Amino acid sequence: MIVFDSSTLILLAKTELLDLFLNSFKGRVLISKKVEEECCKKKSFDALLIKKRIEGKRIIVKKIRNHKLCIKIASDFNLCDGEAEAIALALQENAEILGTDDRNAINACRLLKIPFTSAIGILVRAKEKKLIGHEESLLKLNELKVYGRYSKQIIDAAKKKLEVD
Repeated sequence: MIVFDSSTLILLAKTELLDLFLNSFKGRVLISKKVEEECCKKKSFDALLIKKRIEGKRIIVKKIRNHKLCIKIASDFNLCDGEAEAIALALQENAEILGTDDRNAINACRLLKIPFTSAIGILVRAKEKKLIGHEESLLKLNELKVYGRYSKQIIDAAKKKLEVD
């Protein structure tokens, strides 16, 4: 099972990697109510795609049972509601991994010992599993560079990983 926060889900949808991921992932994909709100409030392509995947039950919206925990996580790690709910949901559901591209959420995962990945991590894994070809993986990395807030070092490290056959 994987839990996503808004940033990673939106990046995967914008770069058209979401369906590739959903088609290859065997576990459940969960998001919190706040993440759904953040992802689906616009009428953009990515918002409509995410909404369709929720309607099709490929992404499951799950309620947070412990709202006090969300408030504490948000306060302790300087997170917005969506990221705090995603972390609380990952803890609540004992998720195998959390998908996040938010620096503060990543730091929270490290401290709380929650395994995590990013949109770039998902791209690299798709290339390793041969779900995506070399040229397309580099194009998707460039799209992530445009849409995401990645440092040059992160992009360069990902490019090196994508160059390996």
